[in-house]
Amino acid sequence: MPQRQFIRSLIAATILCLDVAIPARAGAAEPAAAAAAAMLATTAEEALIVDGETGAILYEKNARKPFPPASLAKLMTMEVVFEAIRSGKLTLDQEFKVTEHAWRTGGAPSGTSTMFAKVNSMVPLGALIRGAIVQAANDACIAIAEGMAGSEAAFAKLMNQRAVEIGLTDSVFVNPTGLPAEGQQVTVRDLVLLARHIRTTYPELYKIYSEPSFEWNNIFQRNRNPLLSLDQGATGMGTGYTEASGYALLGVTEAGPRLTYLAMSGLPSLKDRTDESRRMMAWAATSFRRAQLFRPGDRVGSAEIFGGAANGVGLVVQDPIVAYIPTDAPQSVSAHIQYDEPLQAPVAAGEQVGTLVLRIGGLASVSRPLYAAEAVPQGSFSERALDAVGELAFGWLKTL
Repeated sequence: MPQRQFIRSLIAATILCLDVAIPARAGAAEPAAAAAAAMLATTAEEALIVDGETGAILYEKNARKPFPPASLAKLMTMEVVFEAIRSGKLTLDQEFKVTEHAWRTGGAPSGTSTMFAKVNSMVPLGALIRGAIVQAANDACIAIAEGMAGSEAAFAKLMNQRAVEIGLTDSVFVNPTGLPAEGQQVTVRDLVLLARHIRTTYPELYKIYSEPSFEWNNIFQRNRNPLLSLDQGATGMGTGYTEASGYALLGVTEAGPRLTYLAMSGLPSLKDRTDESRRMMAWAATSFRRAQLFRPGDRVGSAEIFGGAANGVGLVVQDPIVAYIPTDAPQSVSAHIQYDEPLQAPVAAGEQVGTLVLRIGGLASVSRPLYAAEAVPQGSFSERALDAVGELAFGWLKTL
């Protein structure tokens, strides 16, 4: 039997076994670190690998554990800038002043990552963006923040506002550089979400993340992202380091049709960060195979209905369901139907009534909506009364 057919039949059998009401509160995002650890071990304290096409989680370790972002905070700074450019509030040739504060805090005297912009000089926004992205320049980020909002603190408010709008739930930004500040934190989950947003929303500006080098004030610097020098199709994004959390990286690779996001933190050295990022990206590329599991309109199960002319309704998908299946363990894939039990009649055909969750080795990997295959009108008085009696009886039994 071809592997694709085997996988589909395996999932179909799993769904038949699970073709019962599973309350939505069971959740699709329960902790799965143990299951993921069985698939891949890493020395990173926090790590997340996500398939870019489906959004499927391929690996997860402490994905929502906060840590100081260091220069990875600059990704949020750039998102604020990119949004302002897209909306017409800023232009790439607009100039910003490098104030004494920007120069001392993030420039040559600071001893931190810098583009070596001269104090009181006027620098085009396009150059500041490249300084911030390619060179992780703190002076560039402060100059932008002061030029846009008047101060770093005021700009941080814009960062947090945009973070909420994008959907970052566990991150807090205190300054535009990522320099140590109390309360500043990110998670690998939020970093991947931010990377996906930037890449899809600002594709032309995103290309800057792949530029290998940038020169300003006659000082040449190479891009700090180690993935760019590896033969893995890397296109971005950034790195970070703090004494408290070690070395961190957010990377994006595009190898043929495969798009992969990797975020990790807590590595003890530069070498460990480079080696681990190479190894984890290679693992993601070779350990999974793309498979279309369901076509639009495929019936994947049924749900119970309360007070309806029928006792249940078929559940179908409206879009193709694609997943990345472990090459050497397709049997680790299972499908779970979730809905609030029981559904209340009437139910319209095409109404979203549940969720299909695909799990790999216990890890919730892909979640997609399920729709009613047919309409189920409200039942007669006697049918509704019978359902009510049954619900009371089974509700009483469940409390025993």
